[in-house]
Amino acid sequence: MKASETKLLNFLKNAPQFVIPIYQRTYCWTEKECLQLWDDILRAGADDNIVVHFIGSVVYIDRADANVAMWEPLLVIDGQQRLTTVTLLLAALSKVEDSTSLIEGFSAEMIREYYLCNRLEQGERYFKLILSQTDKTSLVAIIGNQDQPSEYSLRITQNFKLFEDLISSQKGDLSVVCKGLAKLLMVDVKLKRGEDNPQLIFESMNSLGKELSEADLIRNYILMGLEPELQTRLYEQYWRPMEVAFGQEAYGTHFDAFMRHYLTVKTREIPNINAVYDAFKEHARVSRINATNDESHVEDLTRDIRDYARYFCTMALGAEPDADLKLAFQDLRELKVDVAYPFLLELYHDYKAGMLSKSDLLASVRLIEAYVFRRAICAIPTNSMNKTFASFAKALRKDRYFESIQAHFLGLQTFHRFPTDEEFHRDLQTRDLYNFRSCSYWLRRLENHGRQERAIVNEFTIEHLMPQNKNLSPEWIDALGGEWQRVQQTWLHTLGNLTLTAYNSEYSDRPFADKRDMPNAPEKGLKQSPLKLNIGLGALESWNEATIKARASKLAGIAVGVWQAPVLPQEILDEYYPKVEIKTEYSIDDHPYLAKGSEMYGDEVRNLFEAFRKEVLTLDPCVTETFLKLYVAYKADTNFVDVVPQAKRLRLSLNVEFADVDDPKGMCKDVSTLGRWGNGDVEVSLSKMEELPYVMGLVRQAFEKQMGQDADA
Repeated sequence: MKASETKLLNFLKNAPQFVIPIYQRTYCWTEKECLQLWDDILRAGADDNIVVHFIGSVVYIDRADANVAMWEPLLVIDGQQRLTTVTLLLAALSKVEDSTSLIEGFSAEMIREYYLCNRLEQGERYFKLILSQTDKTSLVAIIGNQDQPSEYSLRITQNFKLFEDLISSQKGDLSVVCKGLAKLLMVDVKLKRGEDNPQLIFESMNSLGKELSEADLIRNYILMGLEPELQTRLYEQYWRPMEVAFGQEAYGTHFDAFMRHYLTVKTREIPNINAVYDAFKEHARVSRINATNDESHVEDLTRDIRDYARYFCTMALGAEPDADLKLAFQDLRELKVDVAYPFLLELYHDYKAGMLSKSDLLASVRLIEAYVFRRAICAIPTNSMNKTFASFAKALRKDRYFESIQAHFLGLQTFHRFPTDEEFHRDLQTRDLYNFRSCSYWLRRLENHGRQERAIVNEFTIEHLMPQNKNLSPEWIDALGGEWQRVQQTWLHTLGNLTLTAYNSEYSDRPFADKRDMPNAPEKGLKQSPLKLNIGLGALESWNEATIKARASKLAGIAVGVWQAPVLPQEILDEYYPKVEIKTEYSIDDHPYLAKGSEMYGDEVRNLFEAFRKEVLTLDPCVTETFLKLYVAYKADTNFVDVVPQAKRLRLSLNVEFADVDDPKGMCKDVSTLGRWGNGDVEVSLSKMEELPYVMGLVRQAFEKQMGQDADA
């Protein structure tokens, strides 16, 4: 490796050509990074005390291992974002009609011949900078004064237009811009082929504007070390179609998340959101072990990623061609449950492979939707759902595919559970649905359930039948009764009081009878509404707490059928969950140190235990208590704290790693190498009431660790 400082413009002038390899990411600087560079250039150009302004490094491989003065394209490993952005700025300057506005050395002709083009060359060799794919054709069109192609680069064209506007805003005085450009300093880093490892350097690079994404690193890892012919074929046959399927904007925002879901499917483990690249390298290493040869392994791996990327785009980006599935995926997207995608990817893969019918795939997606929506309505913590869906596929019996999905949902317990019809029906009536994550989603689903001709809900707005205005009219106060304030506060945003209408502004805070009949325009009244949600409102004489509750109960009954729970006969469930006789042989009285009124031990430990168990059981409704022969277990999914009663204290075992416990008082002890009754690596003693609040803080850490509250959702 050889590194040296140089002025950026001198570097551009002396280099024959820069080529961005196909494995590099596309141009991704946004207006924010361009404006930062522009401000830096203006500041340097306006201040004579600033001699240079450093903008980072350009790392490249010289194919011929020659000096940059020789004609040989330089393969850029890092620095393309800055090179491309400066090139766009120079291209905009080169189009300024009045050259007198530029300082010496910055005429339009000199900019083109020194920094943009090689005037004696033909074809691609004519251009100083060759980008990849759509970036390439768009930049060539700009420098060559051609029309943009039909599929043009959004970033290239937007940022070029930005620089044109910024130059225009200088009102003819461009000397500061030119002086600032002349002060840009960089580090010229030349790699020696055969000695330097470009992959390691690529992994370590953090550009000034945009850090390398996980997708950038993965693409580079797959393609960089291959022979050029194979590299090009794999990129064009597999990777490029993925980029096109995602689209320019979505590729940058969704691809990293897709790769995390893909690896979850393949490894059955959820990679840390900041370590997807490391997880991918390990997956590639493991999958290579059984490969026939490295070349076939790389192609198989790239093809597999391409296939799953297609599945993801159909579901997450609305590319599904089948109308029924497309609508189901749209509904699921509105719930914003990205954690379900690993399971959905597996389902869609098996659907495309003919292992899962369309009807069963559709029913499975609707079941996932119902599971997520019911849990949200019933306020069950969502932080465990990533683990639920990541491990879902392990429970599948693919010879009885949909049945096994239903059985697994029905077998989920505690905070993983699928809410029952009764639970969902009850909570839906009182939940604040107006401020729900997507109010239009559930209204649309209710309205269109069972419809052959779907109502376009986006054409309507949400109407509060009882107004939101705290200063209700006398008519409304009279209708709601003496406790009108309580009624409004309790039921305002709930199911029974919400509907859809095209006349929200005309209804305003009118009395219910006016909204129902609209005397001056009967066709606008609720009585004449064609929407299913408004059926029955025209027959009501008034609107009050009783009618709100009645309508809520009716709509909740419909909702149970919209977001259906799985149903299987008990004999089938018994095949998946054979009955096990569980004997409850022990109780609090079986622990001598907890016996009430013990002459030998007294009540001190018993009272301490009673206070402790009360605190633990109020952590969450899912927490259960089990008395065993030698200790008392408290569990959510599994044991998170076990209590061993002793003569003068309670010895607690916390099911968490010692290194993960925040224990400023140092009460915890690492017992990972010791034998103890109870589950966990951490032991803490509770011997007096004054210690209870602090000890409960430690217990809560173990509970939250199990619930997944410290994990990436």
